Amino acid sequence: MPDLADHQRTRAAVPPKLPQGLDAVANSIVGGVRRSVSLSGLRAEAEEVGLRAEAWRDSKDGHLAEEIRRLRAEFRRRAETTREARHEALALCFEIARRRLGLTPHPEQVMGAIAIGRGFLIEMATGEGKTLTIALAAVASGWTRRPVHILTANDYLAERDAKALAKYYKACGVSVAHVIGGMPPEERRQGYEADIVYTTAKEIVADFLRDRLRLGVLSDPGRRLVRAVIQPRRVLARQIVMRGLHTAIVDEADHAMIDEAVTPLVISRQTPNPVLVEASRVACRLAGGLSAGEDYTVDRRYKEVQLTRGASERVAGELRSLPGIWQGRRRGLDLVRQALQAREFFHEGEQFVVVDGKVVIVDESTGRMMPQRSWSEGLHQAVEAKEGLEVTAPAETLARLSFQRFFRLFFQLSGLTGTAHEAAGEFWQIYRLPVLRIPHHRPCIREHLPDRVFADEASKWAAVTREILRRHATGQPVLVGTRSVEASEKLAGLLEAERVVFRVLNATRDAEEAAIVRHAGEEGKITIATNMAGRGTDIRLGPGVAARGGLHVIATERHESRRVDRQLFGRSGRQGDPGSAQAFVSFEDELLRRHLRQPMRQQVRRMLSAGVPGSTVLAASTLRFAQKSSERMAYQQRRAVLRNDTKLDESLGFTVEG
Repeated sequence: MPDLADHQRTRAAVPPKLPQGLDAVANSIVGGVRRSVSLSGLRAEAEEVGLRAEAWRDSKDGHLAEEIRRLRAEFRRRAETTREARHEALALCFEIARRRLGLTPHPEQVMGAIAIGRGFLIEMATGEGKTLTIALAAVASGWTRRPVHILTANDYLAERDAKALAKYYKACGVSVAHVIGGMPPEERRQGYEADIVYTTAKEIVADFLRDRLRLGVLSDPGRRLVRAVIQPRRVLARQIVMRGLHTAIVDEADHAMIDEAVTPLVISRQTPNPVLVEASRVACRLAGGLSAGEDYTVDRRYKEVQLTRGASERVAGELRSLPGIWQGRRRGLDLVRQALQAREFFHEGEQFVVVDGKVVIVDESTGRMMPQRSWSEGLHQAVEAKEGLEVTAPAETLARLSFQRFFRLFFQLSGLTGTAHEAAGEFWQIYRLPVLRIPHHRPCIREHLPDRVFADEASKWAAVTREILRRHATGQPVLVGTRSVEASEKLAGLLEAERVVFRVLNATRDAEEAAIVRHAGEEGKITIATNMAGRGTDIRLGPGVAARGGLHVIATERHESRRVDRQLFGRSGRQGDPGSAQAFVSFEDELLRRHLRQPMRQQVRRMLSAGVPGSTVLAASTLRFAQKSSERMAYQQRRAVLRNDTKLDESLGFTVEG
């Protein structure tokens, strides 16, 4: 007989089509209704769970274990369980967390766990205890023996949380494991066999694609069942590592499901292509003879380069120096345009760093290096040629899948993050996830100071340095967020000249990331970090720091999404602690150069330089316009990626190219 459990190993949901036109309007209204949850009613449920947990407080461990076994059997038998059973399960988990972890969940964490169990994406502020909230919610899903994946921001957090919560999960009657980069296939297979698996979006998508490449047409469960009947001894599912997709709880969901959405994960292999390698070098040389403004125009908003007619004709006459098929006019001009894009939009310390003579892409949302990734369609080779490095062979795409498409394959999807409100409409339209804001456990008393706006970068960096030194002199810890590795190194140089001690956390120095961030709240500490490096690690205030005003956060420019600004500012004022935050902005920043027309930008710069009354107010409104424009464009890009991914999708429920 065919193994029905094997059937589940490649089973995935069929994502619904994205609504269009009036359907999209109606869908938005439905999403608004779904988000209209009574927080008072949810709090009442959480308090009821707390009272139930109190009733277990004096029970012996054996009695708790017996009740766990009874409930686990009930959850395993029934596809749908009653609210009564789910509350009882949460109460037991509440008490076990108190005993095994020494943590007593507060009502807001229980509210979050209830909402996750009902398929919400919850917004919980930094430091409110998202790790425990996830653990409370995950157990009931783990009892069903369907695969439960908890997706964290990075490998460190996946391993840390799985190990730290192991005693708790064992007492709750479920197994837990982690799957991270570098694990061999057999170890990964064992990890995925656990009831609850901590991993990252990157790892699980890669394993999902590799499994389907191994199975080929037998990825389809129906075909595999037929094969099992015909050839019962040939169980192909043993070749794969995962045991299916069912439930996912996504931590830092805004990063995984929004920021990463436009970057598909690609499984590829190196393919020798000496012609393209040589063509990239020649195109770089040809591009070197062209001047911006005279020979080509630059559209920074869409990151496009357009050759003038005269330059196109001149370059076309030199295409004979390109090898092979690249001598054709259209192909050759495309290659030269790509070389110009590499020059204009891809800079060391911002989009990439060079490590051991190799171009390593940097995640612009987190500042992390991504050594296993490369730009496609010859762009990586164009950047290598521009930097004067050895040009590597291009990669042949074997399979690809966007993170958007992947998350839509889960039967049950939920998540949590510190910043979701701004993207609530997108979470609903793309993922059918209603966003719910969970109240703070203690009131947030963080002070938001008005932005300081400057005409040029030099003035901004000088002011940032003075502000750091001023607060450092009082013993107040300062966390400075930068947009790029280059910016963090620039600020480091300015502080070195002032002879103060500081720590830098960026894409080239991430080995001790968690430790650096953990101590950023101690007296007199100065920490420079690219974007949201260290997400998932609490910054606790050191002794006496609260009296000095708590942690002060400085953003050295506004980001292309308001969410990222809030993520950075949210590192301060944890759990009712005092704190403050302020942004320093110049009209030479990337956001404004890319999303504001040059005449307007120059006009505001002149007004700021001259100290014209009202110029600061105008600059602030201009900044808001640029940020909203950036958010609209990014959303359109994500929609386009999903539409394109859906078109390429085959009947197997995943996308393969090549």
